[in-house]
Amino acid sequence: MWVTEDGHIRQELLPDGRYDEARGTRRSAYTGRYTVSGDHLDYVDDTGFTATGDIRDGVLHHEHLVLYREAKSS
Repeated sequence: MWVTEDGHIRQELLPDGRYDEARGTRRSAYTGRYTVSGDHLDYVDDTGFTATGDIRDGVLHHEHLVLYREAKSS
């Protein structure tokens, strides 16, 4: 799970190559598939919209968003 600093946007990258992005109280605001090549991600939304992302220093830069790994609770 990746989240913006304010927690408003949450992006879950699923092991089957799908993603689910929530925005505020809106669950599954965006869904689609993603592929990874090294530190680069390519996204294709279920509507056909495309986007990219790069992981740099453990931070996901997804278009204009900056997302951080959500800490897992014990």
